[in-house]
Amino acid sequence: MTLKGAGLLALLLAGCKAITPTPVDTHPSILFVHDNGESAASWQTTLWRFESNGWPASKLHTLDLPYPFARDDDTQPQAGRSSSADYMAYLKASVANVKKHDGVDKVILVGAGRGGNAIRNYIQNGDGAGSVSHAVLAGTPAHGVWAVKGLREQSEFSGLSRFLTELNKPKDATGNEVPAGVQWQTLRSDRNDKYAQPTGEWIGNPSLNTNIGPASQALKGAQNVVLPGVDHREAAHSPAAFGAMYNFLMGKAPETYEVKPETQATLDGVISGVEGQSAGFPSNLPLKGAHIEVWPVNAETGIRTTTTPAYTYTTTRDGRWGGFAADPKQTYEFVISASGYPTHHIYRSPFPRSSNIVNFRLQRIVHADPDARAIVIMTRPRGYFDLRRDTMSFGRAVPPPGIPSQGAGVSMSRMKSVSDEPETVVARFNNERVAGRTWPLADKHVVFLELTY
Repeated sequence: MTLKGAGLLALLLAGCKAITPTPVDTHPSILFVHDNGESAASWQTTLWRFESNGWPASKLHTLDLPYPFARDDDTQPQAGRSSSADYMAYLKASVANVKKHDGVDKVILVGAGRGGNAIRNYIQNGDGAGSVSHAVLAGTPAHGVWAVKGLREQSEFSGLSRFLTELNKPKDATGNEVPAGVQWQTLRSDRNDKYAQPTGEWIGNPSLNTNIGPASQALKGAQNVVLPGVDHREAAHSPAAFGAMYNFLMGKAPETYEVKPETQATLDGVISGVEGQSAGFPSNLPLKGAHIEVWPVNAETGIRTTTTPAYTYTTTRDGRWGGFAADPKQTYEFVISASGYPTHHIYRSPFPRSSNIVNFRLQRIVHADPDARAIVIMTRPRGYFDLRRDTMSFGRAVPPPGIPSQGAGVSMSRMKSVSDEPETVVARFNNERVAGRTWPLADKHVVFLELTY
């Protein structure tokens, strides 16, 4: 080889060394399955924590069951509600979509409450075993919320129902309650889950012996993890629940339990409403023609800081309202109006990361108090209020109105204002603070102070 040729070869080799192949991401795909009556939005902080530990957002998926509330009797049709078979079919289709979208053979399923039993049903009875590697069931009433002869025995929450009786049959000679071939984990509270109590306080009958207790959410053959002190929702959505999930899936603790902020957060989601024209059941059906405005507000007072909204949009058939480029340090008021509903003013803490599941479910507010000038509602979608454990206040009320002293069973507090002048109302819950402004009830406005954590 000539000197000239050798020099050229050296240059080519040097150039090859400079080319770094793009690393192939090996994180598996996860589909999160929501609880009874909930939507994909309940998983927002969980997704943020996975992302903050390096999990690609593109591999974290959610679903929205159109009719999220279970039937009173699983065997009988009921308008605006879904059966266990409905949920299984919807989950099966969602898994197929994730596999096709991500180009994978298997997915991880993580379910909260009712969603966990939908996962069990899909794997056991819906040919799901070949499509699922791991299943996490968080706060799932695996053996029912009650198991009482003569009490709504065919509800999917009855331990005596045909649905749960079939799911809980032993799968092998050792008595395992979960099918082989899938790695199983259950997450539960030690004693603070309202739906795993020996008596029926939280299902309307304090003197009832439910024949159910905290350990009834465990399943033989699964890794059964107890999370001390968490409530029903926190068994799926708390930092402790995230840590247990992550350890189960990755074989190590997460690097952080905190949500790492992005420089800009793009927000999107679905606006839904109530099925039917009168009382109806809340649904996850997209609402066409809903108008949203996003206003920057002062975090201390809830007062708008601009004369025009930062973002406006009117939904089409898919009900989606975004995406809005948000400042992760800014507090916002979301104002949503739609035919047949009061105008909703929803105040939230800043969004540290992007999310496409910032869902809003509109409500029809019925309030008969003649001296109320405004209604303000403090709500905690990912947990309950527990006076024994948490510090909280709502406006000048300590504790907030309607919060019972005996445990974690209520996630909403409502108060009225008798002032005709706009005023600031603050909701405090542990380390989170949300401030909003009152709007006139006479003009069909209602205010929500929605806690994120």
